[in-house]
Amino acid sequence: MPRILDVEQALLLLELEPPFDQRTVQLARRRMAKRWHPDIAPPGRQHEHQRHLQAINEAADQLAELAESSRGGRVTRGAVKVSAAAARKARADAGRRAYEAEQRARTAAEERAKHDPFGSRVPDHSVVHRYARCLSYPEWGVGTVTGIYFSGDEDDVQQWARVLFSIGVRTVPAGSLQFVDFSKPDAASARVQRFMTAAQHALAEGDPALAAQRLVYARDAEPENPAVLRLLTAAFWQAGNLPAAARAVRDWARIDTDRPTPERFAARIYEDMGAFDLAADAAAREASRAPGDASAWERLGRLRLRLMDRPGAISALERARDVGPSVEGLLDLALAYHLAGDVGAEVSAAQAATRIEPRSPVAWSSYAHALARTDRLAECADACRHALSLRGDPEVSELLARVTSAAPRGLGQRSAA
Repeated sequence: MPRILDVEQALLLLELEPPFDQRTVQLARRRMAKRWHPDIAPPGRQHEHQRHLQAINEAADQLAELAESSRGGRVTRGAVKVSAAAARKARADAGRRAYEAEQRARTAAEERAKHDPFGSRVPDHSVVHRYARCLSYPEWGVGTVTGIYFSGDEDDVQQWARVLFSIGVRTVPAGSLQFVDFSKPDAASARVQRFMTAAQHALAEGDPALAAQRLVYARDAEPENPAVLRLLTAAFWQAGNLPAAARAVRDWARIDTDRPTPERFAARIYEDMGAFDLAADAAAREASRAPGDASAWERLGRLRLRLMDRPGAISALERARDVGPSVEGLLDLALAYHLAGDVGAEVSAAQAATRIEPRSPVAWSSYAHALARTDRLAECADACRHALSLRGDPEVSELLARVTSAAPRGLGQRSAA
């Protein structure tokens, strides 16, 4: 049986009103693709999003082709009415045939029940739900189902619904609906999943404060859920509410006692708050839980430097150097040795930084300043020239001039000795 193009259903899928042209269809396709892309679907609902998006794209292709073949590139409201009437007539004919088949099946069932009354003890029943929630966008709240529709043929039949939410009517795949029974309270896990999905949508839209508000309800439903506490910490932190972020990360750390992630978040949040002692304690716990993470030891060393704990900073940065040296960590180590008065170790750390990253002007500048505190003036001048070849720096230029002017006197003293 040839398929009849139902323009009315295609417009409902794209949430369009006639008249329309190709540009209008294209904009509607983009809007619905952003809303129903599988990448933003909640867990277990990617297939529903994908099938619904396929139906939207198919309807958009049909409408765009219809607009292209229409006069003036525009489909009028009257043409849509004619097409809808033809589609309704076709559906009515299909419904009549289905009704006749159902009557025949019912007659056969009556005959079977008359001659075999105990053949089946399972009663036939149907329950129609009116109120539903969209699992993909739980922030829309509970809506009223205004219509259930089917699109496609044979094995590719898809069911979708029109639901009236507080924000307006939305076209959603039927598989993403969760019908609401007000006589039974929702399970805590279901509420958590809804609020988590809504919070992720708010974060994607750049509103971390709204995401934090939604995650507070998820935390109230399951206070010891580490996934909720982690996302709540990140939302408060992004929103700039550092005290609330600190409280959330403390709750998270009390639950997740084995992983270094909550302590890493705590160290960064406390550092942003200016509580460097608390940040150093959190960084120490992070490093003890992840001894093979060089960045954790470097963070601990930098925080101890800010607290003027030079031996502790040197110990942590040396541990980072052994685990996995980096330019930043070696430069912090050179600074720690400089503050401790160990010039030789400072030169060694700065030189190691230049070997790891030969194109780093900061490393060469640090190496040159470390050499300036020794009698290796020729090497200091070479390091200054190399740093200036990578990037101009007034301080390095001034150091080079000072070393160059002092070089003859230094060479004379060395030869006389």
